[in-house]
Amino acid sequence: MRNFLWCFLCSFVLLSCKEENKLITMNEKKEVPFVWEGANLYFLLTDRFNNGDTSNDVNFDRTKETGTLRGFEGGDLKGITQKIEDGYFSDLGVSAIWMTPIVEQIHGGTDEGTGITYGFHGYWTKDWTAIDPNFGTKEDLKALVAAAHKRGIRILLDAVINHTGPVTPVDPVWPDDWVRTDPTCDYTSYDSTISCTLVKNLPDIKTESDDAVDLPPQLVEKWKSEGRYEQEVAELDAFFERTGYPRAPRFYIIKWLTDYITEFGIDGYRVDTVKHTEETVWQEFRLECDFAFNQWKTANKEAVLDENAFYLVGEVYGYGISAEKFYNLGGRSINYFDEAFNSLINFEFKYDAARLDYESLFKKYTDALYGPLKDYSVLNYLSSHDDGEPFDASREKAFETGTKLLLAPGTSQTYYGDESARSLSIEGTTGDATLRSFMNWDEIDADINTKSILNHWQKLGQFRKNHPAVGAGVHQMITEAPYVFYRSYQMEGYEDVVIIGLELPKGSKILNVGRLFEEGAQLHDAYSNQDVIVENGSVQIDSEFDIVLLELK
Repeated sequence: MRNFLWCFLCSFVLLSCKEENKLITMNEKKEVPFVWEGANLYFLLTDRFNNGDTSNDVNFDRTKETGTLRGFEGGDLKGITQKIEDGYFSDLGVSAIWMTPIVEQIHGGTDEGTGITYGFHGYWTKDWTAIDPNFGTKEDLKALVAAAHKRGIRILLDAVINHTGPVTPVDPVWPDDWVRTDPTCDYTSYDSTISCTLVKNLPDIKTESDDAVDLPPQLVEKWKSEGRYEQEVAELDAFFERTGYPRAPRFYIIKWLTDYITEFGIDGYRVDTVKHTEETVWQEFRLECDFAFNQWKTANKEAVLDENAFYLVGEVYGYGISAEKFYNLGGRSINYFDEAFNSLINFEFKYDAARLDYESLFKKYTDALYGPLKDYSVLNYLSSHDDGEPFDASREKAFETGTKLLLAPGTSQTYYGDESARSLSIEGTTGDATLRSFMNWDEIDADINTKSILNHWQKLGQFRKNHPAVGAGVHQMITEAPYVFYRSYQMEGYEDVVIIGLELPKGSKILNVGRLFEEGAQLHDAYSNQDVIVENGSVQIDSEFDIVLLELK
């Protein structure tokens, strides 16, 4: 490539570069770098994806009859590993997997007005230092990370710092110096969003406190019964001696969470309920995550995938890309990116996808990500585990969902079953349970329409993974009708350019590519899997599809 990307970025800002400097030549291809800003992230509920070990389906006498889809269903770490090894994620072009929390959950169930519920979702912590046996063992997690890394797939766990699990007859409340049990948040101010319980009977960790606290007696008793009390205490002593932090509640939890980095080599955390904790907590968490990741890299040099830093993406409920770096919380304008998060979940994307055409959508996002949010990113989604108003609740627009999500600038979050139109409307469920059914493997195996949808997501996902320009590059329209655009990306000598056409005529179609690719260049349409030659500044493609994904052959 000649200095194309430098010239394009110049033209993007100054509109001053000459057309002849934009031609792509046939230089030797370089290895594709992994870029978090353009990653294809797959989000799954650990308990609802795949059951790899039926022997761990019931633990701690969790046998009460629950509300529909509110008990453990059997999904586990072994099941995820099986799908990694079977190539399911690789076929989808997935570059990172985010799993719901796998730490040990409360043993009892609780009724929040939706029937008895157990902590199948992972957000009701009992012990941050243990993996819940319903999900598997430490050996299972090590095997999962190894299998993923072998295939170039990163692993994100889910971090909860601001609350424990609910109180039940077998799960006592943590001590008063650790948690508050009232008032319940009313979200009308900064304090009434942070210094309160998210919902009734969900004890809130006193993350604001710097007062030293002793270990909760129920945790001491548990560790002693498991024969690991002395080891856990010794590790805590070493942590507090190294850091100089007070033995305050938040620092215990930060230590326990960062242990998963040093022990298992996970690549990132999705952080839960970010705005319900003081923003300085996340800067402290960032510091310890980076330290732990560097420790792991030093101890496991042969297993290090690349030079990427540890990744943190935050759930600031209600944040949208239009807010740029800031979120208004109770009259305070907070920059959660600052020395903390690489990215925030973008709750605005589903609305943009519904109201904007492709060009307006893509231009809005490239302008933001190469403008106010430069050096950061957003995580776009169209359905999730707790959003009761997804982009396509009836699963009637599965193809459009994939196209908009996987081709939009920013990091993409595929929620498990998006790629297979898993139903989001389950009879008999109440609330968010309808979003959390078991993965529809039977339909993937047997239903022709489901296979067709999956194939669409696979093509787009692999193209995205193979080309950082798709998610992390600069967007520029070539022609409005037919709608054709290109994306370009450059990083430390690596350059990537692709041309994409959408809503094209089926059958024969001609695309003008002369602005980008030199005469005689051989290109490949990754959607129809055919090669074409640039002639007179254009390529002609004859396919049954209305999408073209062009890359250098």
